[in-house]
Amino acid sequence: MLRTRIVTAVVAVGVVLVALFLLPPPIWGLVTLLAVAGAAHEWALLAGFRKRTSLLFVAGTFLIALSLLFAPSSQFARGWPDGIVLIVCGGAAVFWLVVAPFWVIRRWRARSPLLAALVGWLVLIGAWVALVELQARSPWLVLAAMAVVWIADTAAYFTGRAFGRSKLAPQVSPGKTWEGVYGAVAAVVVYTLALVPFAHAVGFSLPIDALTIAAWIAFAAIVTAISVAGDLYESLLKRQAGVKDSGHLLPGHGGILDRLDAQLAALPLLAIAAQLFLTKAPA
Repeated sequence: MLRTRIVTAVVAVGVVLVALFLLPPPIWGLVTLLAVAGAAHEWALLAGFRKRTSLLFVAGTFLIALSLLFAPSSQFARGWPDGIVLIVCGGAAVFWLVVAPFWVIRRWRARSPLLAALVGWLVLIGAWVALVELQARSPWLVLAAMAVVWIADTAAYFTGRAFGRSKLAPQVSPGKTWEGVYGAVAAVVVYTLALVPFAHAVGFSLPIDALTIAAWIAFAAIVTAISVAGDLYESLLKRQAGVKDSGHLLPGHGGILDRLDAQLAALPLLAIAAQLFLTKAPA
């Protein structure tokens, strides 16, 4: 089992890195859309859609994404207007910041297929737009953004194992603790501060002053919280669906949503931050 997990991880990381650094943004958008379609299929299974509804949901995901990709002034032209990124990613970020925590606390169930579909489109398309936008600005931004969640998950796991006493959401994800969350926040803050001086190295300018540092610390805490919300939300969906994994596409790792649950939540907010606060450094 461990060998399978390692092989799957190595192959997946290799494919993603090659695509990330070698493909132009429009083609990267099409390639990542395939992963989003797989995630949409898993979302439909967790939502309990019937076969016809599931097909319509996956097809709708494709159509929405393609309409954004091929629209005038899209990634196949000069790139998306700032407003499109802010609206799509902003809608997803609001869901994760405001709605998802209450959804998890109340353990709501999306009994309406329409509601489940709308939420699915919001979070899946929001994360996909964020991935395309970040890669268009710099492939390094995608790695830096995704590393936030990897670091948070790792820190939460080890801190929780060492010091975990207070359960975070025992009826949704019994293994998670508040101590793990605190450890994740601390690790992400350190990681974020370490990145600030290196922004210029990858072609961006970022002021380094007390106000900026304070803002990045606050932002790191918010992103960590939103990634936890994404993790818990998917755990709730799986618990309500009575399954351990969202799918079986990735041997040893489960499904796409199992690997990207926290990323779905964090990426839209990170893309908004990159668009608002990162500017290209003078050559």
